Amino acid sequence: MSLAPGVIRDSIVDFLRTVGRDASTDEIIAGIQIRIGQVPSSSVRSYLRLNTPKTFERTSRGRYRLKIDGHSSDHASVRDGNEAKAIEIGQACLYHADCFEWLENQKPASIHAVVTDPPYGLVEYTAKETAKLRAGKGGIWRIPPSFDGHQRAPLPRFTVLNEEDRRELHVFFKRFGTLVARAAVPGANVVIASNPLLAHIVAAAMAQAGLELRGYIARQVMTMRGGDRPKNAHHEFEGVSVMPRSQWEPWVVLRTPLDGRVQDNLRRWKTGGFRRPSADRPFGDVIRSHPTPATEKRIAAHPSLKPQAFMRQLVRAVLPLGEGTVLDPFMGAGSTLAAANAVGYTSIGVELDKHFFDLATGAVPKLAEIPVKASDASSL
Repeated sequence: MSLAPGVIRDSIVDFLRTVGRDASTDEIIAGIQIRIGQVPSSSVRSYLRLNTPKTFERTSRGRYRLKIDGHSSDHASVRDGNEAKAIEIGQACLYHADCFEWLENQKPASIHAVVTDPPYGLVEYTAKETAKLRAGKGGIWRIPPSFDGHQRAPLPRFTVLNEEDRRELHVFFKRFGTLVARAAVPGANVVIASNPLLAHIVAAAMAQAGLELRGYIARQVMTMRGGDRPKNAHHEFEGVSVMPRSQWEPWVVLRTPLDGRVQDNLRRWKTGGFRRPSADRPFGDVIRSHPTPATEKRIAAHPSLKPQAFMRQLVRAVLPLGEGTVLDPFMGAGSTLAAANAVGYTSIGVELDKHFFDLATGAVPKLAEIPVKASDASSL
């Protein structure tokens, strides 16, 4: 793969600026590969060595940080001055942009809550996998083997992630958490969809970025994960399941540090807790759910679309006083924004993939209009 001049340089500078500290060479390599794809490790190491001490400072063996005032203005990322324009749908603003770049350009303390479902594995949303998906020839997705009439292979199995994959996930979420901590107001809820095999990585990485882990919300729903007999030995061990059949989906709950007491934070920032469904019932950490209805999938054919009955309960809860802006930095088909419109909240969505961005612009108003049964969302 041939990269344009300066791409590796800009990616290293951008990564070190984002983490705001020194980092090991391996961390730097993983961080820039998340951003621009696979690059030779030797190229990164060579660039670091050749540009120390002009641009980078070597803090210890194999560790570097960005030198203050050490790079000229022509080293700035190409994103500068190219902020995306928003499309407004109801109370929602949709941006076609890289959420990392978008977050870096936002004013500090400008977001009041984050609700999102990121692209796990980082492989899912690469050009290669999305091309296969759209051609009906596979793709690594969190969906059943048959979807919309197309066979998918391989199936999404997070158990196949190796140590390097998990390390890259940690770097990805630590960087994401650093940016969120800067953009969000004190006491802002940050709620992130995950799965039982990776939730601990998300929680640990974002806590290291400065957010407070507040627990987990369990979306109680039968999933396609687990329950299988041993591969190629299912007759021999027919009474064995390799893993428990998953019947819940964990959403990691974090919070930016408070500004004083909870009551002080609520008065100043309108954040610091969860909105109660009613005066006599607190918001709970278990929400009964169903798979996304076919009617919603027809509106928004996104592989990981969440149902409005669930999303509206969650989105409503994250703004304790019903005031502020909810951000979904991995917008997908816009289910978070649709839920925010349905409950009367202001929201922002950011999506890098143009196909999904275009899908969201049509789906958000239609999803927001879908009636939700009281039994599915008793708080609404």
